[in-house]
Order: sequence, then C-alpha cells, then structure tokens
Amino acid sequence: MINDFIIFTDAASDLPTELIETHGVSVLPMYFEIDGKSYRHYPDGRELGYSRFYQMLRSGIMAKTSQVNNLEYLHYFEPVLKSGLDILYISLSSGLSGTYQSSAMAAKKLMERYPERKIYCVDSRCASVGQGMLVYHAALKKYEGLDIDELKDWVVQNRDHLCHWFTVNDLNYLKRGGRLSTSAAIVGTMLSVKPILHVDKDGHLILRGKVRGRRKSLVELADHMEKFCVSPEKQTIFIGHGDCIDDAGILVSMVEQRFALKNIAVSYIGPIIGAHTGPDVMTLCFFGSEK
Repeated sequence: MINDFIIFTDAASDLPTELIETHGVSVLPMYFEIDGKSYRHYPDGRELGYSRFYQMLRSGIMAKTSQVNNLEYLHYFEPVLKSGLDILYISLSSGLSGTYQSSAMAAKKLMERYPERKIYCVDSRCASVGQGMLVYHAALKKYEGLDIDELKDWVVQNRDHLCHWFTVNDLNYLKRGGRLSTSAAIVGTMLSVKPILHVDKDGHLILRGKVRGRRKSLVELADHMEKFCVSPEKQTIFIGHGDCIDDAGILVSMVEQRFALKNIAVSYIGPIIGAHTGPDVMTLCFFGSEK
C-alpha cells in the first residue's frame, strides 16, 4: 500500500516547501548558530529567513552547524512507528556529516522497541539540492507503487548516478573548511578564480577545477551536465543558489538552451550547507552516467 511508510529526510536537503507538501515528505529540522544565537532550520526558513541569513554572512558574521543527534531521531521517528507506519530516511551524506551515523544508532534502538516495524536509514551520499533531488525522485517512485524495500534498493542503486556540480564565489569559506590553503584563497580572490567542485561516490566534496570569472564558472557547470547527463528530457533537474537568484536564472537559461528538459526546480541553499559554502554558491544536479 502506498501509505504504509513515510519518507523522511533532513533540512540539509534544501527541498522547496511546495515539493515537500505535494509529495508528503517529512523533513527533520537541523541546527545552526550565527551571531551567538542558535536556530533550527526548517524548509520554510521560519526561524531565520534565507535572505537574512546570507545578509549576515555577507556582513562578515560567521555561522556554524551541528548534526541531528540520535535523541532527536527518536523524538521524530517513534510516533510514526507507534502509529503503525514504517520509515525510510534518506540522510545528508556521511562524507560531510555524522548525521547518518546518529540516525542509524537511533534506528537500531527503535527496532528493538518495535520489531514488527521497518525503519531504513539510507546514506544519500548527496548534499543540498542533490540530496533533495534524490528524495524527490524517491517520492515519485513511492507514488508509482514501490514498497519500502523496493524503494530503499532504488535509492541505493541510483545515488551514485546523481551528479552534483558546485561553484562558490568566495574562496574564504573553502579555506575555513580546510579545502583550500590561505595562500591559494588570497591569490585566487585577487585573480577572480572560481573553483568547480562536485560530490564524489563516497559523498565527499571534491575540488575538480578552477576557472576565471563567475560567468565562466556557470558555463562549466552546464558543460559538465552536457558531458555526463543521461536522458535529460525525462528528468526534473535541480538548481540551488545561495541568495543569487539572478545567477540562477542565467544558469537556467544556459541549460534550457542546451537540453529539452522535463522540468527545472530552483531553490535556495539553506544555512546548513550555506554556512560552509558562503553566499552566491551555485549548484547544478542531474542524473548522469557517473557521479
């Protein structure tokens, strides 16, 4: 039956609220701290809005994030199991956070309490709108009639074909995260160098190249889609942005000129990922021949 399990994900997935509501996905809030205050991030940005968050980053205020702990998973998951429903949880990449490990610990404890129920925690090996895109397509498969075991297998089989390509505008955020040396960040900023990154099969963020200038970095994202994308006409692809909607529009135009797409979903990249990438991050996600 289509309603015998719930798809859960976390707020790092950056799914637009309209897709969450339309497809019945449950999203766990995640915590971040900025300017000495702690907030929970929900997809609708109810505690601190997206634009305000990025305004604060642009003013020089730093943000930090924390993973969902196993007690919070117990809080959100147990009522669902108690009601007689099973759970498929698709988490933020274990290559970027300990969130998946916390969910697995909670699931083990809950299965001892509810041995008649099923609870699957799947490491998406994805992040931001890439994770959201995987969850979205999983929700579509659920409504096509896949049961929880079939859907878990589908997610595992397809996560390594979900391609994420990123670029950032401010190299200092990569420097703070240990992905770029101080000297490289200084020189790169002076020369207007923009990194091209992607998420690999283990769910880690990997630097794959550098180009000069913002527009060229957007062209590079579209070039990688042209190289790796499979059957674009059958896909809803996802574009995420860090409070740079005009640049997102430029990237939308670029991919629409090259591909006959089924649809494009554009959404904000929230504080959970944005705290580590900075304002003006841009990502393009699609299913491809390889990750």
